[in-house]
Amino acid sequence: MNYSEKVLDHFNSPRNVGELKDADGIGTVGNAKCGDIMQVYIKVSDKVITDASFKTFGCGAAVATSSMATELIKGKSIDDALKVTNKAVMEALDGLPPVKIHCSVLAEEAIHAAINDYLVKTTGVGLPEEQCTGCCNSCGKH
Repeated sequence: MNYSEKVLDHFNSPRNVGELKDADGIGTVGNAKCGDIMQVYIKVSDKVITDASFKTFGCGAAVATSSMATELIKGKSIDDALKVTNKAVMEALDGLPPVKIHCSVLAEEAIHAAINDYLVKTTGVGLPEEQCTGCCNSCGKH
């Protein structure tokens, strides 16, 4: 498989690995087809993500996209973090092989699930339906 140097770097030296103690939001998503399970943790202060980490069980691309996704959301407001798409994750990694694009989708979904968890815990209301990708099953509606 032809991976970019950035994908290989984030796979070999992943950033932000592990569980965040006292996380304000935790999002877990998985893809039953490939067996990748991704969990993103966020710490939030004044609606800004001050720290993010991940635990991922899956392939090298899943690890690399998790690593890059946490790098992309650290220091961003909740609203700006919600704008981080799978395409942004892929572009930051200088691309992914087509068969591994689903890993970047999982990363986007994990970010949304963690933010949804944070919003439910702090406001009692999660993300609006239009911002829900419908795949993390955290709302139980999909």
